[in-house]
Amino acid sequence: MSTITEQGLAATIDHAILKPELTRADVDAELGVAAEWGVFSVCVRPSDIAHAVRRLDGAGVEVGTVIGFPHGTTSTAAKVAEARRALEDGAVELDMVVNVGWLRSGFDDAVTDDIRAVVDAAGGRIVKVILETSYLDDEQIVRGSRLVERAGASFVKTSTGFGGGATVAHVALMRASVGPAVQVKASGGVRGLRTALEMLEAGATRLGTSASATILGELREIAEGGAASGAVDARSY
Repeated sequence: MSTITEQGLAATIDHAILKPELTRADVDAELGVAAEWGVFSVCVRPSDIAHAVRRLDGAGVEVGTVIGFPHGTTSTAAKVAEARRALEDGAVELDMVVNVGWLRSGFDDAVTDDIRAVVDAAGGRIVKVILETSYLDDEQIVRGSRLVERAGASFVKTSTGFGGGATVAHVALMRASVGPAVQVKASGGVRGLRTALEMLEAGATRLGTSASATILGELREIAEGGAASGAVDARSY
């Protein structure tokens, strides 16, 4: 990645609207932010999916949600039921939380089966698997990433944002641990343009953040200050 435009950066962002205390008015305000800045998608609480789909109709912003969030310790059957209902309500992407305790325990088959069950329920829709990397050592991150690939998910993702955040080192490690068919999502602590660009440079292709306006606003300010093409040299920022 050498240069990036506002549109190009927005296309990598899943705008997170996941805090448990958010009111409907808060959710609507965040949906407005997503539409205003033209991000790729919103990632909303399961109970907000149908509302978000209606609210964003025609805005060109996809609606995703979380499964087994934020701890990943619900049963596989519960995750499958949650995934099916989310799709019925209109979600097009699912971010599921791995059972972190199983991963740390070395229960690789159980972790794989848990992920694969949600992938199967998704019926071809994108599934991103959250490892919660702040709880894992490097070996566990590598193994977890490979289990995600084995189970057929589309993305391996760093964090929920509730138990620590993404690091450049972890994103790079995840990218190196899977083949080109599996993408990497950096989420948790991505709150400014510099961090966003560092995550993309390390190998992420999607960013989970609630700071979309801040990140894209910084890029717009730089572009308006001298980049006639609207593109910014990401390497020099």
